[in-house]
Amino acid sequence: MARRLRFFKEQMSKAAILTSPTQFSGASLEIGDLEIKLGEFEAELTEVNTNNRKLQRTYNELVEYNVLLEKTGEFFYSAQRSAAEQQREMVADQSGDSSLESPLLHQEMVIDPSKQVKLGSLIGLVPKQKAMAFERILYRATRGNMLLRQESVDESIIDPQSGEKAVKNSFVIFYSGERAKSKILKICDAFGANRYPFPEDLATQLQTIQKVSGKVSELKATVEIGLAHRDGILKNIACEYEEWNNLLKKEKAIYHTLNMFSLDVTKKCLVAEGWSPVFATSQVQDALHRATTGSNSEVGCIFQILNTQESPPTYFQTNKFTSSFQDIVDAYGIASYQELNPGLFTIVTFPFLFAVMFGDWGHGICIFLTALYLIIREKKLASQKLDDIVEIMFGGRYVILIMSLFSIYTGLIYNEFFSVPFELFGKSAYACHDPSCGDATTEGLVMVGQTYPFGVDPVWHGSRSELPFLNSLKMKMSILLGIAQMNLGIVLSFFNAKYFKNTVNVWYQFVPQLIFLNSLFGYLSLLIIIKWCTGSKADLYHIMIYMFLSPTDDIGENQLFPGQRIVQVW
Repeated sequence: MARRLRFFKEQMSKAAILTSPTQFSGASLEIGDLEIKLGEFEAELTEVNTNNRKLQRTYNELVEYNVLLEKTGEFFYSAQRSAAEQQREMVADQSGDSSLESPLLHQEMVIDPSKQVKLGSLIGLVPKQKAMAFERILYRATRGNMLLRQESVDESIIDPQSGEKAVKNSFVIFYSGERAKSKILKICDAFGANRYPFPEDLATQLQTIQKVSGKVSELKATVEIGLAHRDGILKNIACEYEEWNNLLKKEKAIYHTLNMFSLDVTKKCLVAEGWSPVFATSQVQDALHRATTGSNSEVGCIFQILNTQESPPTYFQTNKFTSSFQDIVDAYGIASYQELNPGLFTIVTFPFLFAVMFGDWGHGICIFLTALYLIIREKKLASQKLDDIVEIMFGGRYVILIMSLFSIYTGLIYNEFFSVPFELFGKSAYACHDPSCGDATTEGLVMVGQTYPFGVDPVWHGSRSELPFLNSLKMKMSILLGIAQMNLGIVLSFFNAKYFKNTVNVWYQFVPQLIFLNSLFGYLSLLIIIKWCTGSKADLYHIMIYMFLSPTDDIGENQLFPGQRIVQVW
C-alpha cells in the first residue's frame, strides 16, 4: 500500500496536481477496505497510462510522418516536374537537332525503354546532430552507389521512441539492388532513423497526406480526452490522499510496536516489557483501559510492575522552555539514572557565559526581538515545515531569549552599543585638565566626579588605554567565571557520590580534583581579586610562571600579600 501511495504521489507530481489538506471524513475506513480501494485505483490508473502511452506514441509517429510527407512530397513534386520538362525537351530535340546539353543516358533510355533502371527509395527522419555521420557511413557502405537528399525540419518534433523533443533532418535515399537496401536498413537502425512508407504516384501521395492529417487531428483529440480522464482519477485520489497516508502511517506504527512484543505461546498472548516513570503509572493504566474499551476486546490488558536489577534509562521531564537547555546537555552526555541533572544549572550558566563573550546591548536587543517574534508566532510556526536553519532557531527560541537578556545586561556593564559608548548613567567621572591630553589618551585626566555608577566609564572607549584596560577586565573576569563553573561541576560530582554512597569517588576523585584545580587556577583567581582590591601593579603572568620555575626565589615587587612565597611553595 505504501508503494501504491508513492506511485500516486509521483503521478500527481507529473500532472502538477496538489493534494488537498487533511479533511477526515466521518466514516472510518478499515485497512482492508483501503487496500482494495488502492488496488482498484492503481489498476485503473495503470491501464489509463498504458493506453495514453500507446496513443501518444502513435500520435508522435503520425506527426513525424505528416512532416516527412510534406518535406518529401515537395522534393518528389519538383523532381517529377523537372523530369517532365526534360522529357519534352528531348522529344523536341529528336524532331530536330540534338541539344548538346541533353543527357546521353536519358536519350538512350527514351530511344530504348528496355534499358531503364528501376531504383528503390527509402524516406525517414534522422537526428540533426547525426546527419553528417549518417551520410558518410552510407556513402562508404554502398561505395557511393546511392543518392541521398537531406533537408532540415524547421521545428523540433517529439521522437516516438524516446518521447523527447529533438531537431531532425528528413532524408530520401535512392539505391539499386537488395544488397544495398539491406545495408541501408541496418545503418538506419544504428543511427536511430525512423523510416516510413511513401507512395511513388503523385495522386496517391496527396491522398496519403490528407489521410494522415485527418488521423493526426482525430488522435490529438483522443489523447486529450485520455489525459483529462487520467487527471480526473488523480484529482479523486488527491482529495483523499492525506487521509489514506495518515491511516497507513498509523497502521505501520502499530505493527512496528507489535513487532517489539514477544509472543507467549502457552498463554496465547503478546507480552511487552518496558520502562515507565513512576508518576506515569496511572496514565499508562488509563491508556490501556481506553484501548481495551475502544477495541471492544473481550480480554483486558494486564499491567504489572516487575522487579529487576537492571539500571533504568534516564528520563528528565521537560517542557518547551527547558527542553532546549536539556538538549544542549544531552549533546555532550546523558546523566546516569538518579544522577544530578546539570541541565538545571545550564539554564543560567550557558546564556550568561554567552553574554560575557558577546556583551553588547544593541546586539542583545536585535537577538531579543528575533526570539520574541519566534515565541509570539510559535503556534503557527510549529505547524509549518521550516528549513534547517530556521528550525534550529525555532527549537532554541527560549535559549536565544535568555541569551539576549543576559547580553543586554553585560552590554550595559561594558557600556557598548554596537561598540559605541553612551553616558547612560551620568557623565564621565574624569575630565581633561592638561592641555597635552586629547581624545586618544587618558594621560592628564583628573577625576572630577563620583565613580561611574554602573558599568565601564565611557572615557575609556577610544583612548590608548582602552585595549589593555578592557581586555584585562574581560579576560580576568572570564577566568573567574570559568573557574567558578569548573568548581561547580566538581561539587556536583561530590553530591552524586554522596547520594550513591560511593566513598571511593569522594576521596580519590572529588578531593584530588578540587585540590589540583584550586591550587593552580583557583590560586590565580585569588590573585586577580587581590590585585583588583589593592590596585597593585604586580605581573600575574610572572608570578604564575616562576611559582614553578623558581618557587624559593624572592618575589620582590610582584608580592601581593605577606607570606605569599610560603603559600606558593606549599
